[in-house]
Amino acid sequence: MTDLDSYIAGLPKAELHLHIEGSLEPELMFELAQRNGVAIPFDSVEAVRAAYDFSNLQDFLDIYYAGANVLMTRRDFEDLAFAYFRRAAADNVRHAEIFFDPQTHTDRGVPFEVVVEGLIAGMNRAKAELGVTSGLILSFLRHLTEEEAFATLEMAKPYLHHFIGVGLDSSEVGHPPSKFVRVFAAARDLGLKLCAHAGEEGPPAYVYEALDLLHIDRMDHGNRSMEDGRLVERLADERMTLTVCPLSNLKLCVVKDLKDHPVPEMLRRGLHVTLNSDDPAYFGGYVNDNYRQLAQAVGLTREQVTLLARNSFEGSFLPEADKAAHIAAVEAWAARSA
Repeated sequence: MTDLDSYIAGLPKAELHLHIEGSLEPELMFELAQRNGVAIPFDSVEAVRAAYDFSNLQDFLDIYYAGANVLMTRRDFEDLAFAYFRRAAADNVRHAEIFFDPQTHTDRGVPFEVVVEGLIAGMNRAKAELGVTSGLILSFLRHLTEEEAFATLEMAKPYLHHFIGVGLDSSEVGHPPSKFVRVFAAARDLGLKLCAHAGEEGPPAYVYEALDLLHIDRMDHGNRSMEDGRLVERLADERMTLTVCPLSNLKLCVVKDLKDHPVPEMLRRGLHVTLNSDDPAYFGGYVNDNYRQLAQAVGLTREQVTLLARNSFEGSFLPEADKAAHIAAVEAWAARSA
């Protein structure tokens, strides 16, 4: 382990782009399949891992949705969440804001309340046992209709006190943010923060739509913003947080080589970038893996790594006092390690 690896390991950080269904490790998939009597098209953990050899977003989503079929009960969702938080705590993640896809579950007959109550139980357990705080973001599946998103938002209303925001994920190309203008406005009226995946596989035009039509509070991915100089300047001026996911970008061929990743240029141009794991069970690494592998590939400095961690708390939806306390912890670690 290098000095920078050790520094990253002890650095307090937040994770702002994590799909809880994407943290379903093969071992837990098998355990839940057996517990619930669910047939899966794999005869071993090794076969599942071999199936993770995909090269684009849609191929990934196909296996992602198939894996979710083993999640059936409140206990399943609690176990899924707590398994993620154990890994996050080991990476010194102090706060996580996690996405979940209710339509993935309600469309196959799992009641909305089962999903939410299970995840909240896992989140509460993580706070009590691991000291990791968290927030829950309800994501709409963009390959479905806005009417279906409205139906999901209606289901969520009795549980609004559990959510910090809504998001927009799934297949990006062909499903622009403009498709969801009305439902995002309705979510804003309910007091929820707004996030959207844009500029991962979709063009810079999708980023503009997320900003100008959805009026998002935070941008998920945003890599392709770098193709438009005017857009980059705007994102920097507005201090829009980008939740970037390096190992996801590599696995899905958003970048051909981690050495080509735009994070150093993003930082140089003043963008408010954070590092996250996205779907770590599928993309081969949790938060610290993303920090370490990117740092090695592009030559990040200790100062840049510290800035990324600071950005993660600044870009969170935590109260200002909590942000300040976490940022003080980042700065204290930097000072001790100088």
